[in-house]
Amino acid sequence: MTSTDPLTPRLPSPLQEVRDERFGRHGLQLLLKRDDLIHPDLIGNKWRKLVPNVEAARGRPLVTFGGAYSNHLRATAAAGRLLGLPTTGVVRGEELAGRPLNPSLARCAADGMRLHFVGRSAYRRKTEPETLAAILRAAGAEEAYVVPEGGSNSAAVHGCRALGGELRGHADVVAVACGTGGTLAGLAAGLAAGQRALGIPVLKGGFLEGDVRSLQERAFGARTGSWSLDERFHFGGYARTTPGLHAFAEDFEDRHGLPVERLYVAKLLYGLVALAGEGAFARGTTIAAVVTGRPFPEG
Repeated sequence: MTSTDPLTPRLPSPLQEVRDERFGRHGLQLLLKRDDLIHPDLIGNKWRKLVPNVEAARGRPLVTFGGAYSNHLRATAAAGRLLGLPTTGVVRGEELAGRPLNPSLARCAADGMRLHFVGRSAYRRKTEPETLAAILRAAGAEEAYVVPEGGSNSAAVHGCRALGGELRGHADVVAVACGTGGTLAGLAAGLAAGQRALGIPVLKGGFLEGDVRSLQERAFGARTGSWSLDERFHFGGYARTTPGLHAFAEDFEDRHGLPVERLYVAKLLYGLVALAGEGAFARGTTIAAVVTGRPFPEG
């Protein structure tokens, strides 16, 4: 079995208060749960979701899935490099195979990940047993341990439960940006009675509530903890941003000295500022925002 010592984290991650009049004027306190400081290569929820899967793989090669800008693919590739494990990344978009790699996929390749590009139709059906088997055969990864897209499965949900445990007694509402829902599913289960979790999806489609419920049912047997979603802040979908979102993120960085990752964290913080302005939180509420990542250099 492979030792996971190179993945040793800094836990619990720091909890930092920020003074921001957009919250203060409504009688709210904002805390940042700095999961971006857990590990230099496996950042935030990627560490919490991936390490339980690495342990379950027991030294087998890893294969996983993601889009062209997937944080999860980069984290898996980094884990493979640090542990000496072969990794394969199945990338959505067969048309990308003949193009130069973007900086995100180039980092994966530099960390030793073999990239296998598949068509979008097959990618959508990747959880169907026959399609998955065909993809694994074509990728030469039939013997590998399969980590699902975004790393979200029962092992990951149990791993993210500790995030809720670290926040017990520190906040009334804990908010997190959501891609595949595994972090929210575990976080909500780890919080204490009286605390609630709020998910801000970064994808559009309205499917995430069912996915989070299914993840909790598989991990814990039933829907667990108090949680909800606000679907309004995806800015057009995954990896989509707008000039307004970039301006908001730059302003937040200037105010608080925090590098703001754009695809998840900026959308989360924007959503919380908007909700505070709408009066969505009662005066006296303490809100903890989970900082799940940091900006990836695109140059």
